[in-house]
Amino acid sequence: GNIIGSGIFISPKGVLEHSGSVGLALIIWVLGGGVAALGSLCYAELGVTIPKSGGDYSYVTEIFGGLAGFLLLWSAVLIMYPTSLAVISLTFSNYVLQPVFPNCIPPYNASRILSMVCLLLLTWVNSSSVRWATRIQDIFTAGKLLALALIIIVGFIQIFKGNYEELTPSNAFNFWMTPSVGHLALAFLQGSFAFSGWNFLNYVTEELVDPRRQNLPRAIFISIPLVTFVYTFTNIAYFTAMSPQELLSSNAVAVTFGEKLLGYFSWVMPVSVALSTFGGINGYLFTSSRLCFSGAREGHLPSLLAMIHVKHCTPIPALLVCCLATLIIMLVGDTYTLINYVSFINYLCYGVTIIGLIVLRWKKPKIFRPIKVNLLVPITYLAFWAFLLIFSLYSEPVVCGVGLIIILTGVPVFFLGVYWRNKPKCVNKLIESMTCWGQKLCFVVYPQGGVAEEEEA
Repeated sequence: GNIIGSGIFISPKGVLEHSGSVGLALIIWVLGGGVAALGSLCYAELGVTIPKSGGDYSYVTEIFGGLAGFLLLWSAVLIMYPTSLAVISLTFSNYVLQPVFPNCIPPYNASRILSMVCLLLLTWVNSSSVRWATRIQDIFTAGKLLALALIIIVGFIQIFKGNYEELTPSNAFNFWMTPSVGHLALAFLQGSFAFSGWNFLNYVTEELVDPRRQNLPRAIFISIPLVTFVYTFTNIAYFTAMSPQELLSSNAVAVTFGEKLLGYFSWVMPVSVALSTFGGINGYLFTSSRLCFSGAREGHLPSLLAMIHVKHCTPIPALLVCCLATLIIMLVGDTYTLINYVSFINYLCYGVTIIGLIVLRWKKPKIFRPIKVNLLVPITYLAFWAFLLIFSLYSEPVVCGVGLIIILTGVPVFFLGVYWRNKPKCVNKLIESMTCWGQKLCFVVYPQGGVAEEEEA
């Protein structure tokens, strides 16, 4: 439910543009799923070996220490999650408003207001009940899979009718440009954006029923092949209705597909994208709030964020902080520029976490590992990771440089806020008073166990 969001409706254009042919674009979609599968296998081992909520942050903190974990947490809370949530929320509002403004881009203010209403609604849902939030995720995941299944079925019907000229080997590998290594790296990054979210289940490990034995690895092993299958055949379906040039000129690939093949039912496509992004917003809120909770529990964020509601067992302060940060990004940030920095920071975090898997094997060889992957799996993933990062640095040095600066701004914050223990009494009193007011306003207390101990997801 987290992986399938807005990516499959946005990334096909970028993948095709940088790959230079239909055939190579489809290969990149399959390889993107393979790379995500390698990463998810590594995260499955880490998730059952270090069964803490917080995902990457918890693993990096456990393996590399507080500073490394804090820098990952800092970049995620400051930029990665608020920006991703803002982009998905704005995509949702644009598609919902499209029928109202069929011949133009929806007005700026209307789009922002609807995005904020959607974000506030889902923040309330996540604050009220873990079960409600997971049910919404289940329902909207089913909805978007049905929508993508419709695209795939219509594509197969087109193939049976003989409309597969663009998929024949002679046309599929007819390059209109010769892609460089840098182009291939950018194509992989575009495709990987659609697969992002494959590690999110690790953020809520403590709220899963029986994560070590079954549910964490089972969910990972089912989801990645399923998503890879859906994404690849969705792209094949696109090419049964559109030429590469038509796809590249389209600003909304799924909508163009619907207009060409679904006739009176073309409205299904914008509705499907809206449903998909709505579920994506819910998933990002659910996981990002658990990251804040984990960071506060480790002492890297204010202790108020490690508190849960006395009745609903939900991390309300952490949810409110995630919501507020996203609202600020929506109001003052150019989200579509920030998303470039997010992609780089994301991949940097993935690689560091999987390096941690190898380091943990060396530091603690006898620790209990219910799942233990072959070392070739993390090594192969890291080879792809290094390829992407090196050529991203070469192709987009400014974007990558700014991403590194964003991460490094957390160093002084760590030493002032976390490492410096003997703070003046006035600072400690201010923090205590803010915590007390927060407890009263949100009806929260420190949990005795994990988040949502009484209401497991």
